[in-house]
Amino acid sequence: MLHRLFISSDIEGTCGIAHWDETELGKPDYAPFRQQMTREVAAACKGALSAGADDVLIKDAHDSARNLIPAELPEAVSIFRGWGSDIHSMMSGIDASFSGAFFTGYHSSSNTNTNPLAHTMNTQNISITINGIQTSEFLINLYAAALYDVPVLMVTGDAGICEQAKSISPNIYTVPVNQGRGNGAISIHPNVAVRRIEETAAKAFEEGIAHPERFEIPLPKKFDVSVSYVKHNLARRASFFPGVRQTGPRSVMFSSDAYYDVLRFFMFCL
Repeated sequence: MLHRLFISSDIEGTCGIAHWDETELGKPDYAPFRQQMTREVAAACKGALSAGADDVLIKDAHDSARNLIPAELPEAVSIFRGWGSDIHSMMSGIDASFSGAFFTGYHSSSNTNTNPLAHTMNTQNISITINGIQTSEFLINLYAAALYDVPVLMVTGDAGICEQAKSISPNIYTVPVNQGRGNGAISIHPNVAVRRIEETAAKAFEEGIAHPERFEIPLPKKFDVSVSYVKHNLARRASFFPGVRQTGPRSVMFSSDAYYDVLRFFMFCL
């Protein structure tokens, strides 16, 4: 049996990042943090490969989806660059053939104060909740993996998202590299982050293969999703999506017993 690993890689939780200019293609401050993002993903790959992974697929999942430097990744991996234009978004390429998933460079959600760049999917919403849980990209993508019975084994990023991950999936491995402080962040040394990620990735993948049940998160039987937007016109526009009801000038609600429908709602209404 092949042991395949899926990695969804973001940037706002990459070690040292404290400003949007460090995350945007074309900005002068972007290059060194693109490099660090690549180093952290490469470390996660190396750790998993050393622990028995046979194949790794990486989804470059930030902004342009053209951030990672392919030549600096291990030769045993494949990379999905650009956007697949499908409801899986940051999880494009996921399917039931994977033994586990890692999330790297992840960050705190909108409506939290643990990352100066805290947001969920974009900066057009104030808050998203699923069944009353403040919703991060981690939670959205954790449930997307669960659609295919793929356990999420490790997350790296800011301390806030690592804490939320532990609260939802107690056995998940985490590597916090930044701590948000107002409009800034305190980070560990980039080299230390790379070492910790590689070491933790090896442990996480090894345990995930041996005991996948420890990481399994069952999907809820029903999803009640609320979104509060920055601008009232966005709520009005979303209200025309099938099944959506407007609950306030800037807020909507969507309910379904199928997470696939929730992902479709996010695709068109976020």
